[in-house]
Amino acid sequence: MVNKRKLVVIGNGMAGVRAVEEILKIDSEAFDITIFGKEPHPNYNRILLSKVLQGDTTVESVTLNNWQWYKDNGIILYTDEQVVQLVAEEKYVVTAKRRKVYYDDLIIATGSIPFMLPLPGAEKEGVTAFRDISDCEKMIEYSAKYKKAIVIGGGLLGLEAARGLLNLGMKVDVVHIAEHLMERQLDSLAAEMLRKELENQGMNFLLQASSVEITGEERVDGIRFADGSWREADLVVMAVGVRPNTEIAADTEIEVNRAIVVDDYMRTNLPNVYAVGECVEHRGSVYGLVAPLYEQGKVLAAVLCGQSHEGYQGSVLSTQLKVSGVDVFSAGEFTESEETVLLKWYDGVKNTYRKVVLRNQEVVGAVMFGDTSTGSNLLNMIQQKAGYEEVEKEFAATAVDVDGRIAAMADHDLVCACNGVTKGTITNAICDEELDSVDDVKACTKASSSCGGCRPLVADILDYVQRCGVATKIKQPMCTCTTADHSELIEMIKESAEDTQEAIMLRLGWSTVGGCEICRPAIRYYMGVHSAKIPEIIEEKTADGTYMVSPRLHGGLIGTEQLLKITEIVKKYNIPLVKLATGPRMELYGIRQQEVAAVRTELALEVHSYGYGLRAVSTCSGSRYGKNAMQDSLLLGFQLEKELESSRFPTEITIGISAGVDDQAKARREDISLIGAPGGWELYGGSERFYTAMTMSEALSMTEALLSLYQRTAFYLEELAEWVVRTGILSIREEMISQKAARRSADKKRETEVALSHAMG
Repeated sequence: MVNKRKLVVIGNGMAGVRAVEEILKIDSEAFDITIFGKEPHPNYNRILLSKVLQGDTTVESVTLNNWQWYKDNGIILYTDEQVVQLVAEEKYVVTAKRRKVYYDDLIIATGSIPFMLPLPGAEKEGVTAFRDISDCEKMIEYSAKYKKAIVIGGGLLGLEAARGLLNLGMKVDVVHIAEHLMERQLDSLAAEMLRKELENQGMNFLLQASSVEITGEERVDGIRFADGSWREADLVVMAVGVRPNTEIAADTEIEVNRAIVVDDYMRTNLPNVYAVGECVEHRGSVYGLVAPLYEQGKVLAAVLCGQSHEGYQGSVLSTQLKVSGVDVFSAGEFTESEETVLLKWYDGVKNTYRKVVLRNQEVVGAVMFGDTSTGSNLLNMIQQKAGYEEVEKEFAATAVDVDGRIAAMADHDLVCACNGVTKGTITNAICDEELDSVDDVKACTKASSSCGGCRPLVADILDYVQRCGVATKIKQPMCTCTTADHSELIEMIKESAEDTQEAIMLRLGWSTVGGCEICRPAIRYYMGVHSAKIPEIIEEKTADGTYMVSPRLHGGLIGTEQLLKITEIVKKYNIPLVKLATGPRMELYGIRQQEVAAVRTELALEVHSYGYGLRAVSTCSGSRYGKNAMQDSLLLGFQLEKELESSRFPTEITIGISAGVDDQAKARREDISLIGAPGGWELYGGSERFYTAMTMSEALSMTEALLSLYQRTAFYLEELAEWVVRTGILSIREEMISQKAARRSADKKRETEVALSHAMG
């Protein structure tokens, strides 16, 4: 029996326990797990504390993992016991109760702690934070004795605390130093609409107010402000933000900047020590929302269980919440600048507002107030860098056309950003498990189980599926010759791999003998990729009836010998036009039909009967001549073009390679781009970043894997960027990783066979 590794988790919050949940999904027998939590409770949903304070729910109902869950999974849980020392050299931790526990792997998930303003009088009785269950209990206790409260902080947490105190019968002033509420999530107009709505609920606001002293004897009686004014208070709640809890790293060699620094695989700089959650800094960013923390937990679980993973790539921040009963949404960039263009919709009657921010005609951010039903769609647009046309299409439908919006959503579109749950996962669960309520969907898929902002959309999907079933996709015939679409044609070719082109067309009921200019090249391409038959070779002419060929310039480089050879061929065959085209590449025009084969042979060009090739690989001046070069773009470009020069694709492909992050080659404009960074190569397909920190060999193999998948699964003439959106970046990454793992396994098998053959003589 293999001994299990000892895994210790410091922190019993949402991020650390989610990582443990993901580990149990992959391999429930891999670890002996011990978790330390400084609160006397099992894991609970901190986001819903405001509902506990407001009296809308109980502590038990916001518990994510009860005591029995830990027992059922063999997890040792120490509650009300804080880890105070980490001895990394000997791999053990020590708690405040002097308990010593050894580990093989350690996860630091200490979260964050509330920031308390260092005001005179902040130590008085009646001053509290709003961060955990004990804070809630303290505020409920005070509300039974006192009637006047001040909440310092007009962010989300402060407003939720104020709403709870109103529900408890207290009069509430909200003090905020900024010009408008929730300035990190909302623009000024949305914030003003929110302020008016909350004032109608009974809150009072003191904006641009700077607190200088908490007054009173032993307990608080008010707050004095910088302008000399004073406000009475029996209770002061500080909700001015949090800071990463990095105390455990203080006496260690763990690298700490704003928070504990980790790489894409959630590793700290110490061996076998990992970190996730609000205590973590990744690529200079510290995340406080639940969705990024859950993504980090998934990555860490894969790493600890020995699975291949592309690593954590960072997150687009989004907030879709109900603030005191008012729906608000924000994602990405929502502030205005000279580089952005704004689209706004305002309805004073319905009290709704929407703003979409575009840069270079791509969606980069959004804010909504009142009606946030399209929030998930907008978040998908931001992540995919959708264009103006997509926004126009999204908001062309009326707000009441719920069925139309649900039907238009793709299966891979995210519904619950916190937990990464897609529409397809929800619809499949509803049908397969016969789910009847939103709570059933939440229990089965985790959709809406965290912040709850997506609950209305989950309810709409449930209602739609129960009434209409899973929406069937509208079939789009590939041309007027047939009723078959691209998917049906591909499947027929796969099933009938030995059939000729004519037989395939006959099977699918082609109405036009031989097809047309639209379907013929598509059939040839799909047969070239999926069939055992080689489709007929058809040369494409230029407008004047002559032909064009393009010598291959590997990585955009041309040597003296190749240049002389091209010059000789141009003279020999009297080629009238030699043109430098974008890519970069060279094009020779005006070649007579009877000389095409000879020219191709002398230029060592292969003749392909289907699809499109690699147009060119453009590079910058490289590590030798580039000022800010970090990697060797010329060598990578040369090798990539050599590897891919005979490959065929649904449409012409260009690759751009820049040696540094300043992108001198303007690589990001190409279908695929590789950018040199200090940690290695970064791979982009369309506007999506797939991988980072790759070696040159990894950059080669992962680019080939991406293009191989595109070749096999894209429709003819479907641009790579369109294919990425249709297929979904997560699905593509998983398949690429699977291909990489399969190749690695095959290589090991071959190495073993070779070793055995040598051993046997």
